[in-house]
Amino acid sequence: MKKISSFILIAVLIIGLFWGCEKKKDEPPSLPPVATMKIDFSNFNAVTKSAISERDVKGVSTADNSNWGLSSSIASVWNLILAVNLVVPVASFDVAVNQTPVYLDNKKWQWSYNFNVIGATYKARLTGEIRTSDIKWEMYISRDGAGAFSELLWYEGTSNLDGKSGQWVLNYNQTFPEPFLQIDWTVVGTGVGDIKYTYIRDKKDDRTTDLFKDSFIQYGLTTNSLNAFYNVHQNSGTANVFNDVFIEWNTTAHNGHIKANYYFQDDLWHCWNETGVNVTCN
Repeated sequence: MKKISSFILIAVLIIGLFWGCEKKKDEPPSLPPVATMKIDFSNFNAVTKSAISERDVKGVSTADNSNWGLSSSIASVWNLILAVNLVVPVASFDVAVNQTPVYLDNKKWQWSYNFNVIGATYKARLTGEIRTSDIKWEMYISRDGAGAFSELLWYEGTSNLDGKSGQWVLNYNQTFPEPFLQIDWTVVGTGVGDIKYTYIRDKKDDRTTDLFKDSFIQYGLTTNSLNAFYNVHQNSGTANVFNDVFIEWNTTAHNGHIKANYYFQDDLWHCWNETGVNVTCN
């Protein structure tokens, strides 16, 4: 009888140990939204077809769209910076959300896969470690063949355990694997409601001081009639001289306004209507 009791006790201990190990693994952490690496520039990419037909006669503009145009030029500066330097990291993260991770140890999971960018194939290895108060993310990327480079830490970040906020820090590229962009994001409702991109690179490729450092663009959504905004703090090209610009617009109707003291020499809003034409602000 004692032997049977001993076997039962041992079995219970083994099952308990196994269950405890399985329980420690838990579920893999949820990836932050892909939108945390994307700002919506669509309202300022191009004049709408309806706006062109109303404002152009035989190719000659018949109305002033300088307020929308200034907003578009500012958005374009950031769109270019992000489009060129985020194409690989954004593509890598786009693919990650559809992959199945494997458990490593100590509450750490790993996603491994290949992805393509402009005809080139890259290898990605994303790790997510559940810590006491947040989740630590690290994305390692390598490339074989033409333009090959060894695995490097391309970006890293953290997200809160509830998935409502977090931060990314991205390195510039494989030639200059140094921090260049910090992304701070917050989820509001079912989507990313506030995202801020801060340029943090100290030196340019030629190793001279990068005057654009500490410039930022913040994008968000609100419940106002002009329900989207950019807050921009941007270097003017002179050391320690920054300009502040505030832009608000409606994501459906596309009307909006801009406040830019350095350009207008006042602190007033300057408006445009649904077709991008300057109008008097109400």
